[in-house]
Amino acid sequence: MITIAPFKALRPEAQFAKQVASRPYDVLNSKEAKIEAQGNPASFLHITKSEIDLPEDVDIHAQKVYDTAKQNLDAFTSRNILFRESKPCYYIYQLIMNGKSQTGLVCGSSVDDYENDLIKKHEFTRPEKEQDRINHIKTTGAQTGNVFLAYKNVDVIDTLISDWKNDRSPVYDFIADDNIQHSIWTINDANTITRVTELFKAQVPVSYIADGHHRAASAAKVRKALGHTAMEGADYFLTTLFPSNQLHIMDYNRVVKDLNGLTEEEFLQKIKVIFSAEKINEALAPAQLHEFGMYLDNQWYKLTAKENTYTQDPIGILDISILSNNILDPILNIKDQRTDKRIDFVGGIRGLSELEKRVNSGEMAVAFSLHPVTIQQLFDIADSGNVMPPKSTWFEPKLRDGLLTHLIDGAEA
Repeated sequence: MITIAPFKALRPEAQFAKQVASRPYDVLNSKEAKIEAQGNPASFLHITKSEIDLPEDVDIHAQKVYDTAKQNLDAFTSRNILFRESKPCYYIYQLIMNGKSQTGLVCGSSVDDYENDLIKKHEFTRPEKEQDRINHIKTTGAQTGNVFLAYKNVDVIDTLISDWKNDRSPVYDFIADDNIQHSIWTINDANTITRVTELFKAQVPVSYIADGHHRAASAAKVRKALGHTAMEGADYFLTTLFPSNQLHIMDYNRVVKDLNGLTEEEFLQKIKVIFSAEKINEALAPAQLHEFGMYLDNQWYKLTAKENTYTQDPIGILDISILSNNILDPILNIKDQRTDKRIDFVGGIRGLSELEKRVNSGEMAVAFSLHPVTIQQLFDIADSGNVMPPKSTWFEPKLRDGLLTHLIDGAEA
């Protein structure tokens, strides 16, 4: 069973919440972050992407960048943009996008649970990305990036959180520039806090990382690096736990630069050995598993995997595995999607028009649209101890950085 704990969040004064809230550090490059934070000295990007306040030629992994993040974080507190909660609390975080709502519990999750595989993973991490967050956490003393966890929903927990929301007003409630509504409630009642902790301990055997593998791994390694000097705050890391019945996974599509020396006709003929292929008149968002859209030479195709061209194990049955094993690897010679520069990934939030744009511009030769991975597939793979191919899941809407930050300098979680 999992262990969670309340914590004393560092959070904005209510009047600054919308200004502070920023998109996650890993969905923006430095240039995009600088543009987004322009004219907004309260943007949390000054902390999570602090290179925006330094000369453009700075190495984004230089210690000066992390030192600047620490200076900016301290400045936000001294300017009364941020304040520290007076006692440990839980927080409820609701997001509404396109009329769909999802609500999670913000808490500290146990590093011991992460190391003992009670917090299950489905992706490999990259050492250089881990090191970046390790340096950021150690220098700032803060976990600024929220790890998105999922768990198999429990009715009594759903009811408790719903009742708290219905009976109280949120401390933050605003619509961001991308039209996503963010609302946060504070659970500060001692009896309710104890009840929440006990319910998760008794009824939630494991949780699953949906988004934030590098943030979770970095938090664990920071505690290990601190060794005997680590305070209890480092025993937990910043997470939001969402029940599985509220989650929505979007498609994560692929574009490829060239056809590996093949003509378009030769490429099509090879595909037709493994897939049924038909021309269609509009962009295709696959309606079911094992169905794919393909955009090639101003033409959309509907591809359907033929029987016996894939296995039934948790990894082999994934559509991205079918695409990899039958097209990307044997036909296009893309062996490792994590490192091959000929392939790129397009989150479903950008729409199918982005695939057409990338191909029509000549930047890419072919695009593939995929049916989203299901939450049950994610659970099955994590439970089996396997990992998904890279860039298999895209969750929306995304939590904003800066609304709730976990400091590791104190004894409370």
